[in-house]
Amino acid sequence: MNRGISGDTVPKLAARWERDALDHQPDVLSILVGVNDVAEVMEGRSGDATGQDFRSGYDQLLKRTRAELPEVRLVLGEPFYLPTSPKPALRELWATRVATYAAVVRELADAHDATLVPCQRALDAAAGRAPASHWIWDGIHPTYAGQRVLADAWIEAVSTSPVS
Repeated sequence: MNRGISGDTVPKLAARWERDALDHQPDVLSILVGVNDVAEVMEGRSGDATGQDFRSGYDQLLKRTRAELPEVRLVLGEPFYLPTSPKPALRELWATRVATYAAVVRELADAHDATLVPCQRALDAAAGRAPASHWIWDGIHPTYAGQRVLADAWIEAVSTSPVS
């Protein structure tokens, strides 16, 4: 079941977490969040460039999930970015901020015994095979080919990591 909504941020997920995740009592819960939290910073709606609010909110969401669903298998996808956004002058800043938030996700995956899907590494490898715009058309939204790269990365991560 896909409960993702365009523009999701950690606070938006938290606001509907009970009905969208916990009420379903999943065996596996996969979360991909962060790039829209970065967009909030980039567009001046949030001052969380360091990722501390993101870390705190996401950590609380994962703690709540573990408390209510102690046996759930958590799968966390790291946020990603490729330099194809329509504002070339902001590409380096986007990449830096997304990398900061991705580092938070990696830390949280470790802290919560979750499987990490290394989305950025998968897309960087893909960008070595074809131009970045083949995989992501605007920096953050994957094309169909990019979606396949991410799906393959998810399958690889889940099939090779031990079940906790």
